[in-house]
Amino acid sequence: VQLQASGGGLVQAGGSLRLSCAASGGTFSSYIMGWFRQAPGKEREFVAAISWSGASTAYADSVKGRFTVSRDNARNTVYLQMNSLKPEDTAVYVCAADISGSWYAQTGPLEYDYWGQGTLVTVSS
Repeated sequence: VQLQASGGGLVQAGGSLRLSCAASGGTFSSYIMGWFRQAPGKEREFVAAISWSGASTAYADSVKGRFTVSRDNARNTVYLQMNSLKPEDTAVYVCAADISGSWYAQTGPLEYDYWGQGTLVTVSS
């Protein structure tokens, strides 16, 4: 399974960005997908996750109400819509896949099997 995130960039505080993560080489529609981020000097942290069907989602408290995770199984792509961005959202954002197919709101990095390369999001104040 290969994952490739894109859509990062520089945005002013209060602005929006939409990240995409394209998957290939596997059965995307059966995977739990997650977004994580890592800021300089900090540990990787959970951002959002979505079940294989898209019916269930989970969010970190720090992004709840501002970020929305979605997926298009026909396009093998998961999205992260980020609104009302804050400087503290600045980080490298990475997508990940859990191929178990069982949803339990996976929030830990160890619960994911495959990781993509990150995309940098920089929010200026």
